[in-house]
Amino acid sequence: MSYSTADSLPGVTLDDVRGAQKMLTGISRVTAMEGSRHLSQLVGAPVHFKCENLQRTGSFKLRGAYVRIAGLLPEQRAAGVVAASAGNHAQGVALASSLLGVRSTVFMPKGAPLPKISATEEYGAEVRLHGTVVDETLAAAQEYAAGTGAVFIHPFDHPDIIAGQGTVGLEILDQCPEVRTIVVGIGGGGLAAGIAVAVKSVRPDVRIIGVQAEGAAAYPPSLAAGRPMAVTNPATMADGIRVGRPGDVPFEIVADLVDEVRTVSEYNLSSALLLCLERAKLVVEPAGASPVAALLREPGSFEGPVVAVLSGGNVDPLLMQRILRHGMAAGGRYLQVRLRLTDRPGALATLLGVLSAADANVLDVSHVRTDPRLGLTEVEVELHLETRGPAHCVEVGNALREAGYTVID
Repeated sequence: MSYSTADSLPGVTLDDVRGAQKMLTGISRVTAMEGSRHLSQLVGAPVHFKCENLQRTGSFKLRGAYVRIAGLLPEQRAAGVVAASAGNHAQGVALASSLLGVRSTVFMPKGAPLPKISATEEYGAEVRLHGTVVDETLAAAQEYAAGTGAVFIHPFDHPDIIAGQGTVGLEILDQCPEVRTIVVGIGGGGLAAGIAVAVKSVRPDVRIIGVQAEGAAAYPPSLAAGRPMAVTNPATMADGIRVGRPGDVPFEIVADLVDEVRTVSEYNLSSALLLCLERAKLVVEPAGASPVAALLREPGSFEGPVVAVLSGGNVDPLLMQRILRHGMAAGGRYLQVRLRLTDRPGALATLLGVLSAADANVLDVSHVRTDPRLGLTEVEVELHLETRGPAHCVEVGNALREAGYTVID
């Protein structure tokens, strides 16, 4: 994809990003840059993590929210601000508003995780639950803004937001001046656009690759059409990048400056989250792990040194549990099997003995005795097993068959 000089773009310039950086001094953290030995070996070049999951409020969103609210006129501040979000943007707006002494109201979906609701309230916002999907929540927030005069703070579609997020790019250039490729997740596009403005203005040779989840990939068709296009019913575990339509302002920048947008599967995302937790000891939400997912999917296609932006770490513990199990299954370390036994005393103990000898760890066992498919003396057993990897899964299956059990597909 071709690009022009970033500071010639209308709306957001390098000076805007540098101004945002000065404004954020003492407000946002200069987050750590951590090397990944495992990914470096896989990619064949140095790979570093830009750890925005360790930012205040747990994501990069504080940067843009603070710059946007700080730029309001006194009468606008007096009217307060309003936002709609299921998590990261909500917390960024809440903290930024509190730091600036501005009243904030945040609309969140009724199904938003309790930890995110509590965190948003603790940062100082009034939380109102409305709707079951973000589109309904967004409409409610905009209606509130129209009725009260509060300023609506968009999560990505505003130049000030993009300038604030672009400070991540300036930090990357300072911390890893030899960088050749930056990989960043894309939802609405604010973070990728900001990084692109900051980096391409100074280092046009750096390749910037955006990453979207396959089930919520609005940018590829939008870029092909030359204008923002909506995808219906975006679906992915990565709620931080589950956006149905690119923002108008970031789209123009992404189209001009981002070299490529790739997609990753749910399998890639869960595997990436597990890798971050196990190998890097970093808690990262699925959206934040999307750059790592792209590296895992096509490790040989990146020129190093590579910086992967871990954009956030706000993940609900219950969701984390499900994702980790999904990641273990994707990595061949979690096996689910069904088989039939004769319903007699000791049959289950014998089966567990076979599994113990095969060194498989039994996590869960369930029995079915009343299915019409079963014979009078049969019982169906479903087992969830922890294994050491794909080869061990095969060994466990072979051990069961050699013991005379029929594994049901």
